[in-house]
Amino acid sequence: MEFSPTNNIVKLCIQGMDMEEKGNPDEAGKLFMQAWNEATNDFEKFIAAHYVARHQTNVSDKLKWHETGLQLALSINNDMVNSALPTLYLNIAKCYEELGDADNAKKNYELSAAITYKPTDNGPFYHGTRADLQAGDFLTAERRSNYHADVIMNHIYFTAQVNGAGFAAALAQGDGRERVYIVEPTGPFENDPNVTDKKFPGNPTRSYRTAAPMKIIGEVTDWVRLSPVELQKFRDRLAQSKGEIIN
Repeated sequence: MEFSPTNNIVKLCIQGMDMEEKGNPDEAGKLFMQAWNEATNDFEKFIAAHYVARHQTNVSDKLKWHETGLQLALSINNDMVNSALPTLYLNIAKCYEELGDADNAKKNYELSAAITYKPTDNGPFYHGTRADLQAGDFLTAERRSNYHADVIMNHIYFTAQVNGAGFAAALAQGDGRERVYIVEPTGPFENDPNVTDKKFPGNPTRSYRTAAPMKIIGEVTDWVRLSPVELQKFRDRLAQSKGEIIN
């Protein structure tokens, strides 16, 4: 089970978000419900429930969908979704507060505050780039972004999804070929705040960052590549961004 922008449910949710940005919430709501109805596993349902919930006008219905998302997250219980638990409990608490249920609101606020999520992902980990590196080399912070030449990075970004690293390599600037390296963090790491609880709930891309050096262990050459059309769409979005999508 791996998050992918080519997944049909993810695509539907992205289309729904586009409708939201265009000021068409009714069409967005239909797309999110379609995603829920067509979801084939708990992870797809978890993602769809997040969007269906926020389009409910009735607080009781919104609570039902948030609680559905929570139960799905608890059943999945992995690093893709556990980082969403504080926000899930917070959303549920707000619903109970609106419904005048102070006890359940307090309980869920406390659950949200009690979770200090630290990733427990054991990898393997990957870094996508166009730089020519060798096993034994170290990636370090204080270097230029792969995507925005005027941005100096304070962290090294990496992922536990080889296809995600391949996607990052495809978007990276430079004339070199796309490279996906197997990497090993030499210090503590945290969820990538640029993607965690942003477009999608939690950290489904299993994306992380560290300020410590990252050792190159090896290289992989086989990953799922986006079509030229899909890749160009993401390049266009990246060109319009202000540095928030970084690696």
